[in-house]
Amino acid sequence: MEFSAAQIAQLLEGIVEGDEQAKVSNLSKIEDGISGTLSFLANPKYTNFIYETNATIVIVNKSLVLEKPIKSTCTLIRVEDSYASFAKLLEMYNEVKGEKTGIEQPSFISSNASLGENCYVGAFAYIGHNVKIGNNVKIYPHNYIGDNCTIGDNTTLFSGVKIYHECKIGNNVVVHSNSVIGSDGFGFAPQDGKEFAKVPQIGNVIIEDNIEIGSNCSIDRATLGSTILRKGVKLDNLVQIAHNVEIGENTVIAGLSGVAGSTKVGKNCMIAAQVGIAGHLKIADGVKIAGQAGVGSSIEKTNEIVQGSPAFSLGEFRRSYVLFKNLPKLNDRIHSLEKNK
Repeated sequence: MEFSAAQIAQLLEGIVEGDEQAKVSNLSKIEDGISGTLSFLANPKYTNFIYETNATIVIVNKSLVLEKPIKSTCTLIRVEDSYASFAKLLEMYNEVKGEKTGIEQPSFISSNASLGENCYVGAFAYIGHNVKIGNNVKIYPHNYIGDNCTIGDNTTLFSGVKIYHECKIGNNVVVHSNSVIGSDGFGFAPQDGKEFAKVPQIGNVIIEDNIEIGSNCSIDRATLGSTILRKGVKLDNLVQIAHNVEIGENTVIAGLSGVAGSTKVGKNCMIAAQVGIAGHLKIADGVKIAGQAGVGSSIEKTNEIVQGSPAFSLGEFRRSYVLFKNLPKLNDRIHSLEKNK
């Protein structure tokens, strides 16, 4: 599908600088631009590429001042925010590219399951008894949706997602490949013989609206009640959310992080990669947790920034780290003083 510079400028409320009829059919990075592609410039570090790129159209900020002429084959579209405008185009591109409807065979849909309008069900998908699926839902091949689940409008489940029974997925949710929602929480009770007896996990998982879950994530069902991801939560790949955890609105969690059972994480938190959070804690709203931190106690101060393992406030961590780096020098000084006694 081809688009002209004039059409793109109209979508983005931008101004064309060059050939309004220049056409593109693909996207590229500005440094790798080739004829027929659309690119953008937002980071000043890449400004030098604007003069040598072979991309046919480049989206730039209105504030960009050119120090020399660009190639005659390159047309600019000037907008208020090139990064946001390009993101908008990418979203539209994904919608067009992923536009699928219909039910592929072989697949299994229970006789009492209900599907809304314009849904797509890929081959080898399984949809269990009493499942309720909204409008414009895309269920890619090899998905499993257990009995009594509900899935809201405009939700996309990429290939290999597994959703256990009784779970509830909201509107505008994206779940990437091979993530598992509703598997049993890690509940085992020690016995007299030092063996462990499994505690039945009879709760569910609730995924609210506008959430994105990366690939290979595990979100455990509650022992009782629900494990809950509130509106706007974003999970990176390989994130573990244990039973009865609650993640507040618009909190983001980077890859390889884990939250242990019954911990409540506030809204608007930012949790970096490889963070471990112990169970039965409370993390206040707006907290930022640096990468590889180990959180073993509740963080009650809103907007606190913590680092380290065990984690503590960023300012204290930095002062402590200066001392830690200087330990060899301090050790040498102590030995020197002892020799001079």
